[in-house]
Order: sequence, then structure tokens, then C-alpha cells
Amino acid sequence: MCIHDLFKHKTVFSLEVFPPRRQSSNGRIIKTLYDLNTVQPDFISVTLGAGGTTRSQQTTKIADIIQNTFHVPAVAHVPGLYQTKAQVINLIKQLQQSNVKNILALRGDKIKGLQSEGDFQHANQLVRFIHANFPKIDIAGACYPYPHPESQNYVDDIEHLKLKVDAGCTHLISQLFFDNQTFYNFEERTALAGIHVPIEAGIMPCTSKKQIERITEIAHVPIPEKYRHMMNQYADDPKAIKDAGIAYAIDQIIDLVSHGVDGIHLYTMDKADVTQRIWDATKNIFASKRNQHRHVLS
Repeated sequence: MCIHDLFKHKTVFSLEVFPPRRQSSNGRIIKTLYDLNTVQPDFISVTLGAGGTTRSQQTTKIADIIQNTFHVPAVAHVPGLYQTKAQVINLIKQLQQSNVKNILALRGDKIKGLQSEGDFQHANQLVRFIHANFPKIDIAGACYPYPHPESQNYVDDIEHLKLKVDAGCTHLISQLFFDNQTFYNFEERTALAGIHVPIEAGIMPCTSKKQIERITEIAHVPIPEKYRHMMNQYADDPKAIKDAGIAYAIDQIIDLVSHGVDGIHLYTMDKADVTQRIWDATKNIFASKRNQHRHVLS
């Protein structure tokens, strides 16, 4: 199944997981996948670090398990900055052997002290290469409601995103954000630029102050005052801040789905219990939108 076809019929709900660093730890992620499968996601993406060519076996292994054991469409991350064309070809062929037909093409974050291979300086180059050599692979791309940290401004960021879509991306998954209006403004900019592929909103339920601070620093995501106040209010109460983070994510999702978002991509951080609580609170919202869509089609 090509993931982009899902958006024609429903508001998509998908998840992201992190494969363990060592194969000996696979039992933990498999247990997590069993628990996550109860929410019946439309697809599950599997990360691969920017410089992680040596860890690609873990990504392909977990993608294989998702695709063929759990029978959920798997989307494997393929970063390009530190991989050669030959390495990308080998990785895609491994995925194809497991019947994984969907990938998320990324430039990948720059790693201090590590030299780029030089074949792919930008994501659009990677997308074009994969699209030309593997036309049956469905390619998703990443996007930023806020400009990418290396972009000069909003216009520059959208211009680069348009290059990526024109190169062969069939749908987009956004970086996490905590202010829905920022995402709505981003949707307007993409429409004005002639970008008309489905865009999933990336939501991360942060459940500790340390996690929030670390993730927002890495991702360069601004924290709105409302969120900062919540974080400071419950920082010393682990149970309260976890509940507050889940509630905030639920509120974001309900608002986004009500506004007609193409899909929600939940960054699970491999926490099945948090994901289950969010799904239990929002599944009827997704079902209602699905029923509305069927009514329009009929």
C-alpha cells in the first residue's frame, strides 16, 4: 500500500518509533509494538539517525516486523547526508525485500566533526534520486511549521520544501509544534506556494520537564507561554506533568482534526501507555471525521 492513498479516504493517524541501538534489545521494542498495535495506526514510521548507516540493519529489521508481523504499513526513515548513493540503493533494496514500500526521505541533521559523503547535500536531491531509481517507492518528506533552523526565513523554507515535493514527495510529515496556529499559518503558506500534497501534523506528548527542554532545544521548537506555564507549574510532580502533557496533546489533536488536518503523526517516544491514552481520548473524533467523509462521498 502506498501511504499517500490513505489520505484520500480518512484523517490519518500514524505513529513513530525508535529502534533500539542493539539487536539484543529488540524484545523491548517488539513488546512496545504489540501494545501500540492496539490503537490500530494507519502506519508506523521507524527512525534512522542521520549518521546511522551502521544502524540501518535495526531500522530495516523493525520495519520488517511492523510490515510483516503486525501487518501495519511501515515507513522507514532514509537520511541522505552521510550516505552514498550506493548505500541508499542497498538500504532501499533491503526494505523492498521485506515488502516495505514507503520511506521518509530526510537530509538528516548535521553531526559535528562528521564529514558528509557529498552525494546528498539536500533532501530534494535524495528524493529525486530515490524517485528516479525506485519509482514504485512512496516517498514522504519532512516539513517545518517554523522555518528549518538553517533557512533564512519563511519564504526560503517554503521554496526548499517546494523543491522536495516537486522532486517526488507524495506527502509530508511535520516537525513537532505546540501552537496550532503556527501549523495553520504554515498550511496557508504551502497552499500559496502551490504545494498541494497531504500534510500530517507532528504531535509529541511531552511528559517531563527534562524531556520538553531537551526536545525543544534539539528541534529548535518555540514553547508558547501557555505550555511554558504548564511545564513550570507541574515540573516537580512527575504524575501531574505527565497528565498535563497528555491532555495538551489531546487538545491539540482535537483542534487539528476539527479544522480538517490531513492526519496526525504521533511521536510516541516508544511510550505505548501514553499513546493508548491519547488514542482512547480521540478515537471517536477520528471516527466522526471518517463518517463525515463517507457521507460526502455518498
